[in-house]
Order: sequence, then structure tokens, then C-alpha cells
Amino acid sequence: MKPLVTIYSRTGCHLCESAETIIENLKDELDFDLEIKLIDGNPDLEKLYGHEVPVIHINGEHHDYFKVDVERFKSSLGTHHLRR
Repeated sequence: MKPLVTIYSRTGCHLCESAETIIENLKDELDFDLEIKLIDGNPDLEKLYGHEVPVIHINGEHHDYFKVDVERFKSSLGTHHLRR
């Protein structure tokens, strides 16, 4: 089973768009599934992540927020691949 990367995002957020593009470009190389969840209009998600988007989770575990550190992302994803 592939790791699942979730990006909590907001419409019109330039940091979110950048993170989504970077992670999308790594998808084939690193073999993971990607889902993007918009927090717009969801009070629970806005309360959790409203000031930190984009927020990135790997298999439901918090990984990072604001910006993507590609090397750190690759390392974390590698750890999740080993857990399969």
C-alpha cells in the first residue's frame, strides 16, 4: 500500500499552490497517493489549520506546514515506505 500524503489547503493561498506543485511533481518518483483537502468553510479544519496552511500529513501524521523542504519530505516518506 502506498503512503498517503494529505495537503490541507486554502483557495487562493500562494504557499498552498507552491506546496501542491512541489509535492505533485514528486509523486511519480516517490510512489505515493496524494489528496488535497480544502479547509475553506470547514470550521473544524479552519480551527486546526487556519493559520498554518498548507499543512502536510503523511499517513495521517503531521509532517510539515507553510513550505516543503524536499529533502526532509523525501526522508519522511522513505520512513513511511519502510513501515509497509
